[in-house]
Amino acid sequence: MKWIRERDALIAQTLAFVQSVTGRKDDVLEPGAPSDSPAATVEIVAIETVTVEVGSPQPPPRPQPVQLAPARAGSDFRSEMQARIANFRKHQERFEREREEYCAATLTKLRAAIRDGSPRPPAEN
Repeated sequence: MKWIRERDALIAQTLAFVQSVTGRKDDVLEPGAPSDSPAATVEIVAIETVTVEVGSPQPPPRPQPVQLAPARAGSDFRSEMQARIANFRKHQERFEREREEYCAATLTKLRAAIRDGSPRPPAEN
């Protein structure tokens, strides 16, 4: 149970420090607490600091160099870029086609609604 004594000593030292900083002595005990309670008796224990020297610090291990992929031939790189560009163009054409179809469908619905003379929904005030 040595740690309990060390804890109590640390608490006592902390309280003494706080009292010296604030310049006033606060009553640590709660009102009505008996003087023989564990909170009332605080013994100061000297704590030894032990420095352990492990030896010379070892430098951290060097990171391993990253292995890069071998350099590609110029024609292989060129063909890959052309394939990616063609794929990108296909996606853009598909998006444009879908936008045109949506616009055409919306305009068709709008024209049909105008032709049928459907009454406008009543405006709410």
